[in-house]
Amino acid sequence: MTTMRVAAERQDATAGTDGVAGVTLGTALLAGPVLMAGYGVVRLVGRAVGDYGPGVWWTVAHLLFLAGVLAFVPVFLGLRRLAGGRGGGRVACEVAAWTGLLGAAAVAVQAVIDLAVAFVAADKQAMSEMFDRVQGVPGVMPLVYTVVPLLFWFGLLALITLLAFFRRDLVRAWAPVAVLAGVVLTAMNLDLLPVGALCIGLALLPVRRSQ
Repeated sequence: MTTMRVAAERQDATAGTDGVAGVTLGTALLAGPVLMAGYGVVRLVGRAVGDYGPGVWWTVAHLLFLAGVLAFVPVFLGLRRLAGGRGGGRVACEVAAWTGLLGAAAVAVQAVIDLAVAFVAADKQAMSEMFDRVQGVPGVMPLVYTVVPLLFWFGLLALITLLAFFRRDLVRAWAPVAVLAGVVLTAMNLDLLPVGALCIGLALLPVRRSQ
C-alpha cells in the first residue's frame, strides 16, 4: 500500500502543477533554495565591491530574492497536498502551509518595495530617506518587514516538522533540524543566508527525489 501510495503521488506531482506559472513541485523544491542562496551571494558581492545600493547588484539580488520567495509558493502548496490523510494532522499541515503562504506574500511585497525604491532613488541617501517614508506609514513595518514575514519561516519549519512525523517516507527525521538551522543562521546575520538556504535545500532534497 505504501509503495502504491508513493507511486500515485509521484504521478500526480509529475502530471499536475502547483502555485506560480505552473511550476512543478520538484522544480520548486530545487529553485526556491537556489534562488535564495543566489540572492545572498549577489548581496555579499555587491557589498564587497562597495556598490550595493541603487544599481545592478541591488536589482539582481532582489530579483533573485523575489523569484526565490515565489518559488516557495508551489513548495507550500505541494507539501500541503503531499500531507494527505485526514484528521488533526491534515488540519495542522493546512494551517502551517497557509501560514507560510501569508508570510511569503509579505516577503514578496517587501522585495517589490525594495526594487521600486532602488529604481527611483538617485543614490543611497535618497534610498534611505524613501525607505524611512515608506516604513513610516502606519502598519507597514509589522505587515511587510517585522512580523508577518516571519510567518514564512515559521510556516516552513512547522510544515516540514509535521511531515517528518506524518510522512516519514518523504521527509527525513533530520529535516526539521536542517530547516531550523537555516532559519536561525539567516536570522542571526543576513550574510549567512547562502548557508541557511543550503540547509533548507538539503532538508527538501529527499522530497524532491521522491517526485
